[in-house]
Amino acid sequence: MQVTNDQQAVKTLQKLAADSRLDLSGAGIRRSSSRFCLGVEHGDYNGTELFGVGTDRFIWMAYKPNGTNKMRLFSGNFPEDGLVEFELGSVPAPKSAASADTWARFPFGVDYILHREGYKLTQGMDAVLYGNIPGGGMSRSASLSLNLILSVLDVSGIEEPDPMKIVDLAQAVENDYIGSPCGKLDQIMILFAKEGMGTHYKPADCSIQYVPLGKGASDFRIVVMDTGTVRPGLEKSTYKVRRAECEELVKKAKASRFQINCLADIQDEELYKKIRSEFEKTDPHLVSRMSYIYKAQKRFTQMMEAWKQGDIETVGKIFRQDGIGLRDEYVISGPELETMCDIARTVPGVLGERMLGGGDKGAAGALVLAGDADKLKTAVETGYPRSRPALAEKFAVHTCKVVEGIVLLKNPL
Repeated sequence: MQVTNDQQAVKTLQKLAADSRLDLSGAGIRRSSSRFCLGVEHGDYNGTELFGVGTDRFIWMAYKPNGTNKMRLFSGNFPEDGLVEFELGSVPAPKSAASADTWARFPFGVDYILHREGYKLTQGMDAVLYGNIPGGGMSRSASLSLNLILSVLDVSGIEEPDPMKIVDLAQAVENDYIGSPCGKLDQIMILFAKEGMGTHYKPADCSIQYVPLGKGASDFRIVVMDTGTVRPGLEKSTYKVRRAECEELVKKAKASRFQINCLADIQDEELYKKIRSEFEKTDPHLVSRMSYIYKAQKRFTQMMEAWKQGDIETVGKIFRQDGIGLRDEYVISGPELETMCDIARTVPGVLGERMLGGGDKGAAGALVLAGDADKLKTAVETGYPRSRPALAEKFAVHTCKVVEGIVLLKNPL
């Protein structure tokens, strides 16, 4: 099933409704995007500023109230899980083995978190959904959580006026119910994404600023290279380890009377050198994690200025430097991801490349001049199967544009 646009998605949702025997005539359709982080990757849980865009790989969900107290949902991506059905307020316990290996953990988690936070859900919902977001690196789980939360609130007539509260709810679904230790980068970059704009988030005051790409910028594309590997989930990957390591260094630094609360607080070169000197002999791996965040913040300022000036070539160069830091200092990439990056670096017109998302597995990404995007796709389709023959039938290349994050389609199902 290849769905690439809204028209095809509507037809797919109609078929899924018929197959699952759900009456969704007149149902609303909410589309939630994927995201592409330009900086700082892995900065959200370290307190850094963030910048990224929404990308045109989506989850589409047709939904409407059903007049009962039951939720009934069917996913075209996971038909083997059948119809997910449960009463409002009656779901398995958080981090339950009963739902750990099914996509149902997301609607269960949304119901659990909304009830925990005091939202009065008065209406059940029927829904079918389908997505074309790759399974690693483009935040499929955040897109799904946001889509579900907004739709569940909608059918009960609840409008949450604070969009950052929606971000917190989506994060809680993954942190508290599923057990995935994600930060807020994914949710923020999807919920607030605007077509043709970059989203700049400042954690100091939880503010959002939209930053247009400067005039005269070279036409470019975002290319996501799915390695075909199965990502185990953040709770089972080195993402969890890296987050714990960063928190460990902060704890040790505070015990040594350094005035910091997170790694993002280390921006002054003198402070950076003092902390490095204090711990580089006893905890060199922790210092290495700190070094990536410190240098990435310096690059972030340069990247933002380049974006505003329309200097996409410099944005790509910094993107590449971040990838080297993620590989060598943060040590959160993986062999398949680096194979993709190695191939991308051989293609003229590729401005920068690096691993994406939680690390280990999933996808790598590249910024490439628009006229050379097909050359990159051809290079990957030729070179990757030779290097990784076991994944020759599983990898994929996605050429993406910058889009709106959350959209209600104009015409109902």
